[in-house]
Amino acid sequence: MKTAVIGASGYTGGELLRLLGAHPQFTPNLISAHSNAGERIASLHPHLAHYDNQLFSPLDIDKARECDVVFLAMPHGESAKVAAQLSPAQKIVDLGADFRLASAQSWEKYYGGEHAGTWTYGLPELAGHRKLISQSSRVANPGCYATAISLGAFPALEIIDSGDIVIVAASGTTGAGRGLKSSLLGSEVMNSLTSYKFGGVHQHTPEIEQSLSGLTHKHVGISFTPVLAPMPRGILATITARLVQDVTLEQLRKLYLDAYATDCFVSLLPEGSMPRSASLVGSNGAHIQVAIDEHSNRLVVSVAIDNLGKGAAGQAIQNANLMCGFDEELGLSTAGLGV
Repeated sequence: MKTAVIGASGYTGGELLRLLGAHPQFTPNLISAHSNAGERIASLHPHLAHYDNQLFSPLDIDKARECDVVFLAMPHGESAKVAAQLSPAQKIVDLGADFRLASAQSWEKYYGGEHAGTWTYGLPELAGHRKLISQSSRVANPGCYATAISLGAFPALEIIDSGDIVIVAASGTTGAGRGLKSSLLGSEVMNSLTSYKFGGVHQHTPEIEQSLSGLTHKHVGISFTPVLAPMPRGILATITARLVQDVTLEQLRKLYLDAYATDCFVSLLPEGSMPRSASLVGSNGAHIQVAIDEHSNRLVVSVAIDNLGKGAAGQAIQNANLMCGFDEELGLSTAGLGV
């Protein structure tokens, strides 16, 4: 299938190109990057030497309209402008935020500008979502933090106080994009951890609440603190919430095992094993561990993903596979690179 990657010069775009290079059905026919048009792909993505001397193209809407599948890997507020010019017959996955939120008020509060609308939310492992994705031609890929946190929280929604979920999650620096920022210089990041968007203002907050509230009849409210970690890629999220039902650890584990029994990419680890971000690098997998803090009567969940894999490019290809009627594992791996 002819495939376009629009916004291919960023870290997510590079990961899309890496995965598409080995995909048996999706062939990149348009690889565009606005500000980097005319540059060699391998000059920005040196690991993609197999793209030979191919250059980033300027955005050509006519050529994009010739593609069967389009991946939009653009900053928020930009995807909607391009999507409006594409054909209704095309399959489009937006890796940006433009179509994730149903609430125009939430969009204006956390992103600013005009709300573009809402597409099918592309987190297949949430109850009922896989079917909706497979029937859609427009899918909004979730945010990286939202993916990890939603996967970690949703099986337990009926046994916790869902109105008071507390999350602390650390992400690698690629989650902040490729733009030059002094706070992301190696000298600033190495040997240091720092919180950012402190005090509940991170833009994934309404997205997480929206995705989880759609799975339960109860109110969902979160307190989310993101942390910048001195590593290029990966997310480790810790989720806690007060238990409102008496459950044993065995019963809790069964909830998670049952929730993900048919899902190829999400694994509840054996007791005693903890998720590690390094274990997921390069994969579309998610590792989860659960515990009960008996001292405070709280659920504790640890989740690790690759923010560029299951948190972005890998999940986008998983969604495109479902949209096109392919096996959702096609071209993807559950195994990370490790160390």
